[in-house]
Amino acid sequence: MTAAGCFTHLDTPLGRLLLTADPDGALTSLHCARAVPDELRADPGPFAAAREQLEAYFAGELREFRLPSRTHGTAFRQRVWEALDEVPYGTTLTYGDLATRIAAPRAAVRAVGGALGANPLLIVRPCHRVIGSDGSLTGYAGGLDRKVHLLALEGALKA
Repeated sequence: MTAAGCFTHLDTPLGRLLLTADPDGALTSLHCARAVPDELRADPGPFAAAREQLEAYFAGELREFRLPSRTHGTAFRQRVWEALDEVPYGTTLTYGDLATRIAAPRAAVRAVGGALGANPLLIVRPCHRVIGSDGSLTGYAGGLDRKVHLLALEGALKA
């Protein structure tokens, strides 16, 4: 592995995913259809656990990911992401609910949305479980069709 880390791709029911890890093997990102940063080296080795857990998740056999990860964001984004990690499989909550969970004013829903949009660990950090206050399936960095698929997989939405 180089000092910058490595990457691999994984074909899933959502399409091809890009996974990246730091030099210690901690997962740093999981995205749909992104360009690979030049400084990363292809190496599937550090991703065995991620591959296994993602395959089990898509097979309906895994409800909670347990993967070493290391992501970077502002203190506010880190608080949002930590709260997001606590949203149970098969449930949804609103942006306002998430703001309340981190003790931010409900008016912070746009900032919460910005933190969700910057979430580097799609699927693993379940931003797909956050919906609009009227129950609408608002934004998802992976695309609304993927959000629908994930919520249906978890039983939180009828397909």
